Amino acid sequence: MKNSVFLLVFFIFWLSSEGQTNSNLGIKGGLNFTFFKVSESSFGFNQDAEVGYYGGLFVDFEIDEVLSIQPEVLYIGLKDFQFINAPIYVKYEMANNLDVMIGPSINYFFDFFTNKLKIRADLSTAYNITSAFDVHLKYTIGFQEITPNGLFMGLGYKF
Repeated sequence: MKNSVFLLVFFIFWLSSEGQTNSNLGIKGGLNFTFFKVSESSFGFNQDAEVGYYGGLFVDFEIDEVLSIQPEVLYIGLKDFQFINAPIYVKYEMANNLDVMIGPSINYFFDFFTNKLKIRADLSTAYNITSAFDVHLKYTIGFQEITPNGLFMGLGYKF
């Protein structure tokens, strides 16, 4: 399964290096607030939310002036809980310097013994401070009981 994640990363960056004039490579990172779904209550200390970090790479493939496809590969760390988040966004410029992105994400959880691969839905927005620098906010929705929801706040930079 790790090979699949690394092949996905390789494929994304191979596409961006093929001389396409309408693509931008960038990095992003920030804080992650993950909300775990709890189906049964337990006695004692039970924390439903964790604060962590994330960082990774993205490629923005421009289709026209307001529409693009943006795949990403992000590493997410929450104390002892780590995973790879790989969303594939359809990105739409709603207003001047304000983008909205939506799409599925493939997630590989390193700490689970079974069912390590999960599919989630991502909804994101980004405000472009400059042509290369943005501030973004995204929310991920887990479809299964053990898949956590998350709120991401961070910064991005296009090379």
